[in-house]
Amino acid sequence: MEQTLYHYKAFVTQVYDGDTVTVDIDLGLHTWMKGEKLRLYRINAPELRGEEKEAGKISRDYLKKLVWKKELVIETIKDKREKYGRYLAEIWLPLDNGSYMNVNDELVKKGYAVYKDY
Repeated sequence: MEQTLYHYKAFVTQVYDGDTVTVDIDLGLHTWMKGEKLRLYRINAPELRGEEKEAGKISRDYLKKLVWKKELVIETIKDKREKYGRYLAEIWLPLDNGSYMNVNDELVKKGYAVYKDY
C-alpha cells in the first residue's frame, strides 16, 4: 500500500472525466500551482469514448456536480505521477457538518466508478 504523505487545499477548475480533474493547488506561503491535472487514486471511471461514452458522460457529470469550482482538500500519494503525468490523489470535499467526504469512494458507492489497483 502506498503511503499518503501530502495534503493540500485545492480549487477545481475543470472536470475532464469521471476520474480526472484540473486544480489550482495552494502549496502554502502564498505559493500556488495552477492547472495541475489529478487522477483520482484507486478508482477507474468509464471513458468518454467508445462503448463507455454514455456511462462516461454520466460519471463525469456527477463528479462535476460534486467538485467543480469548489475548494477541497487533496491527498497526493507520495507526490507520485502516473503514466500520463498526472498526480494520483484522493479528493476530500468539506461538508456542512464539519466532516469530509472522500470523493473517490463516493463515486464507487454511487456506481459511477470501480475500485482499481494500479
